[in-house]
Amino acid sequence: MEQPPRSKGYRVEFPYPVLAADIGGTNARFALIAEPGDSPSHAVHRPTRGFPDLESAIEDALPELPDTPRSIIACAAGPVEGRRVVMTNANWTIDGAGVAKALGLRQGLLLNDFEAQALSLPIIRDEWVETIGKARPKAQGTKLILGPGTGLGVAALLEIGGKHFALASEAGHVDFGPMGSEESAIWPHLPMTPLGRISAEFLMSGPGLVRLHQARLTSQGLIASRTLDEMHLVEQGRANPHGEEANTIRLFWRLTARFAGDMALAFLATGGVTFSGGVLPRVIAFADPTVFRARFEDKAPFGELLRKIDTRLIVANDTVLHGMNAIAARPDDYAIDYAGRAWC
Repeated sequence: MEQPPRSKGYRVEFPYPVLAADIGGTNARFALIAEPGDSPSHAVHRPTRGFPDLESAIEDALPELPDTPRSIIACAAGPVEGRRVVMTNANWTIDGAGVAKALGLRQGLLLNDFEAQALSLPIIRDEWVETIGKARPKAQGTKLILGPGTGLGVAALLEIGGKHFALASEAGHVDFGPMGSEESAIWPHLPMTPLGRISAEFLMSGPGLVRLHQARLTSQGLIASRTLDEMHLVEQGRANPHGEEANTIRLFWRLTARFAGDMALAFLATGGVTFSGGVLPRVIAFADPTVFRARFEDKAPFGELLRKIDTRLIVANDTVLHGMNAIAARPDDYAIDYAGRAWC
């Protein structure tokens, strides 16, 4: 689709019905918003790896949606460049103009998945979250959201000129080394990575949980199953809270807390840290709030700063679809480069 010239004062509108799409490395979720002010419809899920591209997945999901969309707001796991994203953990390249043409859409917007998560923070309801540790007073400043799923997403939310501005990142790919004797014993048994280094995402993700478990058992001289996947590891941890799988999940939480403390310092996230993603809500029972906060705050000489930062976990499903609903209804509330990123 040929792009029209954009003026400096370009304003965007999303004709209804609007399709909200959350595209992860494992699953794509679609919901339809019929009119401004309506809630998203029940989400329709499709396996990302089951389709060659976004257009095919949407076409397959359309019969289960209540109407045909006229526009779309989508988020995807990968760095966004204008109207295009090459996904990090799936073999999809999403081109906004191509999607709009294939589906006959009048408008579209593509966001990074955790950029969209950050933009959803203003509409998160109290009943959608669970506080980790003692709740801290709400404070002004940068808000941070991060979480492990197929990968590890990190983004921040700032308020600029009365508008919500999301700062996307690839912080999940920073180097991540061991701390203390337990972790130092595990690291030599981690599998060699194609990139020759251990990143935070290599451990703090669904696949990373399995890698961590196998390396932890090997470090203790135990035999680790090479066929165990994340789903069965979590199931076995729940079935036996005193078993090795459960112990690995507790270590996973400690590593997440340590990484989150680092990210809170990097972004100076005095407005609070929110956790999301596909892994943590399923293993919240293994999070010891006291241990979590101790690891999160252990950042001398800035421990006092981190002690004031609230930490909470989103436990409701598909909240990012509600965030995209808010963008569709009130696009002027968000500091997004619509002129450079809107599809039509």
